[in-house]
Amino acid sequence: MIKDTVQEEIIEEFSMFDDWLDKYDYLISLSESLPVIAPEHKTEEYIIEGCQSRVWVDARLEDGKIYYSADSDAIIIKGLLALLIRAMGGRTPQEVVDTDLYFIDAIGLKENLSPTRGNGLVATIKQMRLYALAYTQQK
Repeated sequence: MIKDTVQEEIIEEFSMFDDWLDKYDYLISLSESLPVIAPEHKTEEYIIEGCQSRVWVDARLEDGKIYYSADSDAIIIKGLLALLIRAMGGRTPQEVVDTDLYFIDAIGLKENLSPTRGNGLVATIKQMRLYALAYTQQK
């Protein structure tokens, strides 16, 4: 497996915390770094289906790289979105499609999210990859 610098940084950051309450606090603090979605994109068209919370994600292609913005009405989800955007944003659409998001398992995220949040995480990743896939078709 190819090591990904951004994902390795995320794994290292989370390894500083011993218990999940501290990791949740860290996730909540990451929510402040979330690139906020434009108000005109905070509509039903951009909402992620399958999430317990309301989650909106948008993407734009700039200089051959994809950049995401997002929002949620749940603060922990905002932190998760910030992590996903950090791991997937600023890459070419093909890189986003091909990226193995191994940091999710490495930091124990799946085991420590409720099933509905886990489903929402999967749905969000799927939507982010669909945006990237659409941009690969625009060559």
